Amino acid sequence: MLVILLAGMPGAGKEEFVKVAKEMGYVIIRMGDVVREFVKSLGLELKDSIVGGIANDERKRHGIDIWAKRTVEKIERMDEKKIVIDGIRCIEEVDIFRKKFGDNVILVGIFAPRKMRFERILKRKREDDISSWEELVKREMRELSWGLGNVFALSDYMMVNTSSLEDFRKDVRNFLLALEKEKGDP
Repeated sequence: MLVILLAGMPGAGKEEFVKVAKEMGYVIIRMGDVVREFVKSLGLELKDSIVGGIANDERKRHGIDIWAKRTVEKIERMDEKKIVIDGIRCIEEVDIFRKKFGDNVILVGIFAPRKMRFERILKRKREDDISSWEELVKREMRELSWGLGNVFALSDYMMVNTSSLEDFRKDVRNFLLALEKEKGDP
């Protein structure tokens, strides 16, 4: 089994990494989807302020690693060999996955400059995305307060996404092929 954990600020390129991984046979689990499913189950609207607020409230109530624990429960019901988990926000989440899956866990950080990320977010128009610079800063500060900076500092690999979409997708494919070769194709 190979479990790749993705961490990155909003708009860094996690979704493009995920698309390439999916094309290569990886099962994709988005921790944000786990949060959004929970918010929907409460009958609430999927706005960034609501989703982020609920995510934060659940962390306060049940521990900062609650979303990782809920994601592990989901994985335990699967029989997959190659998994990408998108949306890691803190080291405690990484620890949950490493305790469960051991040396099969690889933490990958994806970086892109703030202005570039803001432009990408405005173009993608996702339902729960921000729509202003101020909202981006607020979202970034919230995610950094959860420990995302520490996750970046402790990543096993770092990918920089500042070139074209085509180049980044090629870089991701080459990275995954090299990783599979190194780890023994799961």
